[in-house]
Amino acid sequence: MTSARSSGSNASAPAHTHTKLLDDRRFRTLLSDEDWGRLPLATWRRFSKRVADGDSVVYVGVVDEVSFSDIGWWFAQVARLIGGPLPTGRDTGVPMIVTVTEDGASGGQTWMRICARKTGFPQVIHSAKRFAGPTGLEEYVGFGVSMALRIAVEDQTLTFRSAGYGLQLGRLWITLPQSLTPGDLTVTHSDLGEGAFRFTLDVVHPRHGVLIHQSAVFREAVS
Repeated sequence: MTSARSSGSNASAPAHTHTKLLDDRRFRTLLSDEDWGRLPLATWRRFSKRVADGDSVVYVGVVDEVSFSDIGWWFAQVARLIGGPLPTGRDTGVPMIVTVTEDGASGGQTWMRICARKTGFPQVIHSAKRFAGPTGLEEYVGFGVSMALRIAVEDQTLTFRSAGYGLQLGRLWITLPQSLTPGDLTVTHSDLGEGAFRFTLDVVHPRHGVLIHQSAVFREAVS
């Protein structure tokens, strides 16, 4: 199946105005050939598409599920002190936009998530994916805080799981104690066909159980 994926890389993709598409092997190198070959073709294309430095890919969607435990809601509010990397609202049926911008300086990607609210201003979450750290992939949320990620394929779903949280001081990465972290964070990307995919985020604490769950369905914006 891996060879089938390679031959499909010349298939037509959605057009992007003023955007140069490049072959991206950064995610692929974090998986075995067998796992990469089990991904649906549409998922393979999304994570093989690299734009030129400073260019962006935009995904538009709708939040269809969100829930918090009492502890999870308070943890999300406290996390605003380091930039608010977790969802804070309970609204469903609201638009969500994700912009992925290539960052040539770091060799990674800057992610911006804009989630509307039924009242008030939308929540904006910034983070950066860097192909570095102990697992080869990490998410930096600001204020020196980063999270190592392990990537896997589970039932044709691309899964990102936290593998430790740390405080970055220059080139030094200091592991944070579990008491200062929300627990295990899992993000999934599941292809739904016809250009749609589902994103889920789950935060599970080893002692307090499920803290946060969010699900949204997206499509790539075509200009």
